[in-house]
Amino acid sequence: MPGNKYSSSNLPGTPRTRLERLLRERELKRFSRDFNEGEGELSSAQDSFSPESSTSWLNDEESLQPLSGARTSHDGGARQDFQASKQRLLVVANRLPVSAVKHGDSWQLEMSAGGLVSALLGVTEFDTRWIGWAGINVPDESGQKTLTEALAAKNCIPVFIEEEIAHQYYNGYCNNTLWPLFHYLGLPQEDHLATTRNFKSQFEAYTKANQCFADVVSKHYEEGDAVWCHDYHLMFLPKYLKERNSDMKVGWFLHTPFPSSEIHRMLPSRSELLKSVLSADLVGFHTYDYARHFVSACTRILGLEGTPEGVEDQGKLTRVAVFPVGIDPDRFIQALELPQVKDIVKELKQRFAGYKVLLGVDRLDMIKGIPQKILAFEKFLEENPDWRHKVVLLQIAVPTRTHVLKYKQLTSQVHEIVGRINGRFGSFSSVPIHHLDCTLDFHTLCAIYAITDVALVTSLRDGMNLVSYEFVACQAANKGVLILSEFAGAAQSLGAGAILVNPWNVAEVASSIGYALNMSADEREKRHHHNFLHVTTHTSQGWAETFVSELNETIVEAQLRSRQIPPPLPIEAAVDRYACSNNRLLILGFDATLTEPLDALWRKGNQIKELKHKIRSDLREPLRKLCDDPKTTVLVLSGSNRNALDNNFGDFNLWLAAENGIFLRATMGEWMMTMPENTSMDWVDSVKHVFEYFTQRTPRSHFELRETSLIWDYRYSDAEFGRLQARDLLMHLWTGPISNLSLDVVQGSQSIEVRSVGVTKGAAIDRILGEIVHNKGMKEPIDYVLCMGHFLAKDEDIYSYFELMLPSETPTSSSSQVPTPFGTPTAGSSAAPLKKQHSLSPGKKSSFIGDSMLDPMMGADRMSLLEGSSLINLQAENYFSCSVARKRSKSRYLLRSSDEVLELLRGMANHC
Repeated sequence: MPGNKYSSSNLPGTPRTRLERLLRERELKRFSRDFNEGEGELSSAQDSFSPESSTSWLNDEESLQPLSGARTSHDGGARQDFQASKQRLLVVANRLPVSAVKHGDSWQLEMSAGGLVSALLGVTEFDTRWIGWAGINVPDESGQKTLTEALAAKNCIPVFIEEEIAHQYYNGYCNNTLWPLFHYLGLPQEDHLATTRNFKSQFEAYTKANQCFADVVSKHYEEGDAVWCHDYHLMFLPKYLKERNSDMKVGWFLHTPFPSSEIHRMLPSRSELLKSVLSADLVGFHTYDYARHFVSACTRILGLEGTPEGVEDQGKLTRVAVFPVGIDPDRFIQALELPQVKDIVKELKQRFAGYKVLLGVDRLDMIKGIPQKILAFEKFLEENPDWRHKVVLLQIAVPTRTHVLKYKQLTSQVHEIVGRINGRFGSFSSVPIHHLDCTLDFHTLCAIYAITDVALVTSLRDGMNLVSYEFVACQAANKGVLILSEFAGAAQSLGAGAILVNPWNVAEVASSIGYALNMSADEREKRHHHNFLHVTTHTSQGWAETFVSELNETIVEAQLRSRQIPPPLPIEAAVDRYACSNNRLLILGFDATLTEPLDALWRKGNQIKELKHKIRSDLREPLRKLCDDPKTTVLVLSGSNRNALDNNFGDFNLWLAAENGIFLRATMGEWMMTMPENTSMDWVDSVKHVFEYFTQRTPRSHFELRETSLIWDYRYSDAEFGRLQARDLLMHLWTGPISNLSLDVVQGSQSIEVRSVGVTKGAAIDRILGEIVHNKGMKEPIDYVLCMGHFLAKDEDIYSYFELMLPSETPTSSSSQVPTPFGTPTAGSSAAPLKKQHSLSPGKKSSFIGDSMLDPMMGADRMSLLEGSSLINLQAENYFSCSVARKRSKSRYLLRSSDEVLELLRGMANHC
């Protein structure tokens, strides 16, 4: 319990922050590995996951997530009581790590090539199951059954997709739309009408294929599993999984670049894909640039808020983080010690004796920059004739998508360039370029890496490119030089030890080849040491462990954050309590409460229409019934100006409080000013000039000059630019015109408001209630209060105002811990009197109310007002505070939108 001095949260050594928890988990895993190496394998009894035997509940924060390491005692020692079992990890990718070939009634399985397969081969920390498409059409049930059984031996689970859907999903939407766009190649341009028609069917196939993946994952999911979705093929999968089980741990990782928002916004389905990915708990990218582009796209396209942690949507946070992938370097280092690899190395050294070997290993793809690389090599030979018979380029071009016309054209283009260069610079005994359109086996590839002097990775755009990592891992003896494209993700990791180049600049690449070939042994040693240290410490094992650890930790933080989210309002209970009460008070916000749903505000094309807020037409009838009920008092309390409230509610029988309660009137009376005494508005002109300046330099922003405050709104401007301008505006206000004044700067989601200190809805409510009680001549105590609205955090003190009026024996919510507003009565009284100093002077228009300005002729009325204002007898079960479309709140309950407000008010109106 909070405040308990014996709580385990106060024990020494208990991690309190995300970083402390992750560091502790890292140390526990390291200890576990050392323990395994010293003590041998665990017994079979410990191989299966058992929550009862592998968890340690520490404190209230820790109890949300069992430890993934071993249990430790609280005596400060690091002694391990036992070894925790492995967590199950479901890796979901488009293709399985093995390829299946049918021979009669049996299946032959072979290891597949690919960066993801290479990266995850060394991951042994988890009990991993791999779920993916088999890559072949298996229409008959018997064939599916036998293939499933064969794959089960490899811990693989197949997803079977109909042939036509698979074709449109993979070859269509994935490879013809998403892949080119993510690599900055744009959308297909030819035959626009046909493309439009095809896009729709391909997109539908894409969603159906993702549904198939979700069905298989849900079937094999067990509680506690971590589901790790991979790549652009499965962007809808997080959404579908969360729809089936909201408690499922879901992470999504992209292995390609994520383009800038200006590129991504061209995609017709841009919003659907982003929203689906945001359903995941954790979204990962290789580099910070990709993560930044993703957050920017969510901000600019969806209108959501980007934070340092990720993307926030009305209180729901999707963490966005960077996880550079690695390889299993030991697999390559150990392969070099195998006899067959040594034999190949010896043969290659003899074959290329007297030559410096340049190497390129790429898929024969447009983004790999193979033509640019070969042209740069040609320019190097042109400018360095002394090297013409001393250097050779080995280009391994792995064929891919050979049936696609563009790839056939690329192959022909490469062959033409290679033939021309070999004809120009070759001889009878040798040629400068050895070009192979083939896939090499692992041992041969390791041997070629080992004898290479310079590796050329010149991708025009690449998610990561693990060829650079594999080359470094095999260069312990040769200390080869890596020339790396700055547009490859690996440049962020290996850039310090490699020579970074712009692959489009052929002259620069040619110059870099010369620099690498002439590099001193000392510099080669230093560069290799730097890269080798990174490759051997940032492994695929560490990559997977870090991602899953962050995913587990994200779940913990989401659970902690959910404690700040009120539960949904029990509408039926609120209506029933309303029907049973005798004197009700309804306090309603205006914007996003009685207006159209908040989502409509993100339609940036409706700026002119939305600047003028209007009450929902379907709310008018139930609201009018409530206002006409003699047992019900309705107060609309808003930050809007008086004209806005008059225009919307002038024909209702209710009370209006404008500009956060500074102005008040019954709709049958005149406006009165309730501003506290000694409040000056001399600051308005200086702040107004600042707001005018920032409005001029921020397109589509505007500011509103109210009688007691100024508001600058930038919701319709470019999201990122508006946020930067808002930051500059705040810095200028705090250090400039208001630095020495008693003013509050209130930040909204996309607005900045300046108002006098103490001007809040909570501070004004006691004065407002005093006037209402006096004006209506109430004799029966108020026994029901509903207070709801989309209020700013600073104005949520209105919730705590009523919390403090509840009987002392009634447990109050956490909102009662909010600082008491000026004039709030003390807790412990079921009918606490209202503040006496700031009651209103009825019948006077725009008059200041305060002790120094009281009319002595109103003494009798003033006393009767104070006596009437004490008529509040509120029980906890009759108080409903609700935030509308604002999940993180100090209120008791939550209403998701004005649609639910409509449902609630209609239910109450039925009892009038």
